Amino acid sequence: MPEVPPEQTSIMDQGSCSNDSSTNNTAATGVLPSEATTTQPKDAQNGAVKRNRGQTSKDRREFARKKFKERNLEMKQGDKEAQRQPNPERTEARLPKRKVALLMGFCGTGYQGMQTNPNARTIESELFKALVSAGAVSADNATDQSKVQLQRAARTDKGVHAAGQVVALKMIVEDPDIVAKINASLPDQIRVWGYVRVIRSFNAKTACGSRIYEYLLPTYVLAEPNKANVEIARTVPFHERRLPETSAEEMAQLRSYRISPEMLQYVRDAFAKYKGTHDYRNFTVTRGCTEVNSKRHIYHFDVSDPMIIDGGEWVSLKVKGMSFMMHQIRKMVGLIIMMAKERVPLKLIDEMFGSVRVNVPKAPGLGLLLEQPVFDGYNQRAANLKQGATNPVHFDDYKDAIQKFKQKFIYDAIRETEAADAVFNEWVKSNEIFPEDYSYINAEGVIPESAIIVPGQVRRIPPIFLKPGDDADAAATAAEAAAGEGGLPAEAAGASSDDEVDTKDD
Repeated sequence: MPEVPPEQTSIMDQGSCSNDSSTNNTAATGVLPSEATTTQPKDAQNGAVKRNRGQTSKDRREFARKKFKERNLEMKQGDKEAQRQPNPERTEARLPKRKVALLMGFCGTGYQGMQTNPNARTIESELFKALVSAGAVSADNATDQSKVQLQRAARTDKGVHAAGQVVALKMIVEDPDIVAKINASLPDQIRVWGYVRVIRSFNAKTACGSRIYEYLLPTYVLAEPNKANVEIARTVPFHERRLPETSAEEMAQLRSYRISPEMLQYVRDAFAKYKGTHDYRNFTVTRGCTEVNSKRHIYHFDVSDPMIIDGGEWVSLKVKGMSFMMHQIRKMVGLIIMMAKERVPLKLIDEMFGSVRVNVPKAPGLGLLLEQPVFDGYNQRAANLKQGATNPVHFDDYKDAIQKFKQKFIYDAIRETEAADAVFNEWVKSNEIFPEDYSYINAEGVIPESAIIVPGQVRRIPPIFLKPGDDADAAATAAEAAAGEGGLPAEAAGASSDDEVDTKDD
């Protein structure tokens, strides 16, 4: 007699609800219903389907994959059907999005940097609101930047400016006046220059081959150390020192300083030492920094001829590098200022590229601006694609507009802030009155043992950065962290706890 498959037996058991079905089952199988129930496996009695032992594991995997594909297909078809159905909550037609590189610039005064942060006023959050308002981002995507894949080429610090910045995103570009509408929704200190259609895989950060930064520096910071400040550092106990007030007459005298040809050449030679590939562990934070990940390549670091602006003398420093670490540019500038004031031998810079850790002060963030990110590698690859597939990413078409914006919203803002707050003078005073960490600023150009940072060693924090009621020793460790494990605490002389770029490559 042929064996009845467990599945069929289970079905017959479930269907045996009357005397007629019981009779039919008996006739078909030759087994009484009660016998059929007792001779089946336990799983079959409970209505479960027993696995076919004839199947191999490969058969079961293929069956599972087939079912998975079928379910995915059903879900996709359901999504398409839902898209075809009218959405009562949607008030606008669905428009196609295109991947673009948005070219922009901004004055960072009053903003907590570029990147969106909760409960902070940032350039990116201001831009995203304007994109939504102008219709470049749909209302459906208005609450989440990730829905349009928004990325930036570089992250700027609190108060740092950018003449050229690139933001990549998927944007609605059907409206020929979209750029004008975006700008109409932005404050005057943030401008969108235009946009470029790019390939779908374009990433603003990784496609960027190098970045150019500019730093505006008043030359009076290069003058010889103030004798009164040096005397305070020599005679007053550390935790009793305070920064003296600088009178208007004294500031006028400082701003009348003019750099000599010899000093200008010294500064140019010093910044030229940064050219090439070096270990910049002493120019960033300690956390996560090793010999493996702290090497960076600098193409050039140039110093302009001096220029007179409102009675004060300034120089423009321009650096181009593949990428920069946190605090790197400001520490590079800070070291040269300290060295120039004492005419320290330039061999000290080579010592700074070694493995010994020392504390290098960050120059004020006020003078720093992102000139532009450079996409030469991407542009070369784009040129090899078929006509119209993508366009080069550069700022050449907007040079005149960018220059006018820089003069009005960036250069003038830096000059006015310095004139009102004497930011650079406050930074110089703090370093002259608290020089303990900088004993490597000496006539020999060597790093003494007293300047070397010892892991776990508690550094003394200048009392000008302690809040009323704070215990100096108890606050030392916390202040060390606030200082980015190098330099004076972040609140000093216009600095901040962030910096011009990401901790890693940017």
